[in-house]
Amino acid sequence: MACSYLGPCFLLICSSLAPFVSGSQIQRTSLPIISFDEGYTQLFGDDNLVMYRDGKRVHLSLDERTGSGFVSQDLYLHGYFSASIKLPADYTAGVVVAFYMSNGDIFEKNHDEIDFEFLGNIRGKDWRIQTNIYGNGSTSAGREERYSLWFDPSDDFHQYSILWTNSQIIFYVDSIPIREVKRTESMGGDFPSKPMSLYATIWDGSDWATNGGKYRVNYKYAPYVAEFSDLVLHGCAVDPVEQFPRCDNTESSQAIPTGVTPVQRIKMESFRAKFMTYSYCYDRVRYRAPPSECVINAKEADRLKSYDPVTFGGGRRHHGKRHHRSRSSHAEVISI
Repeated sequence: MACSYLGPCFLLICSSLAPFVSGSQIQRTSLPIISFDEGYTQLFGDDNLVMYRDGKRVHLSLDERTGSGFVSQDLYLHGYFSASIKLPADYTAGVVVAFYMSNGDIFEKNHDEIDFEFLGNIRGKDWRIQTNIYGNGSTSAGREERYSLWFDPSDDFHQYSILWTNSQIIFYVDSIPIREVKRTESMGGDFPSKPMSLYATIWDGSDWATNGGKYRVNYKYAPYVAEFSDLVLHGCAVDPVEQFPRCDNTESSQAIPTGVTPVQRIKMESFRAKFMTYSYCYDRVRYRAPPSECVINAKEADRLKSYDPVTFGGGRRHHGKRHHRSRSSHAEVISI
């Protein structure tokens, strides 16, 4: 694919939209959508991958035989990558849907990765979303964060996006940045820096995905179907042999978002204050001191410590009942 980047109009459109318009609506008005055959190929799953007639919507399913997945035809070095995703409904314990970048097929022991992972749950509980990055094979030092959401991701399509540049990585949900990772000198090769492919998969993660493997995939509810549409590959394609970008960065670099705007930062901080349930930066069990790239936010630290005093505060866990707000009250408190 030829290399292309987001135009300046993208920033104007996204910044003017209401913060909780569905992802599919945002993409249809602002981003160039490609068909599946233009940018992707099937990775595994045989007939568990089903494409709609228009070629722009794909079903991935998991059953007792296999999961399924697809991968971009090209490798990319930086860019903006997005899809509207509708997750399986009902009982989804152990089911993992992933939308991520990786070069594990090329660099077996020192690969890079940027992940959106959707972790299924038992009936009546919300899906959980996890983001993670690592570079140069630093899987033991994964930089995970987990969140709940202000909507049910199995009810409708929502947009999930990754912006990856030489200096930062930003994760978005419906145009709202939920996480920003800035490259620091101390990170070294832990910051993803080698060309990667884009993947989408659904698979059985029974051993760990739901309560550490306590609840496993129940195939009585199969097939589990994840739907993908509004596919965006907006980056710099790289020759897989010579690892050389096939594009002109000079002209197009000015069109790439340069960071989180002040308005976006307010929305991001609001999201994190209400919906983040884990961040490696505050994990006192894993780290005596936060990793050097972490920017500690006192409000985040206090909230997570009250949520889980053992992990985030080194205290004793209290076993009293926790009161969870309904999803409707979530929608009220996150409006900005």
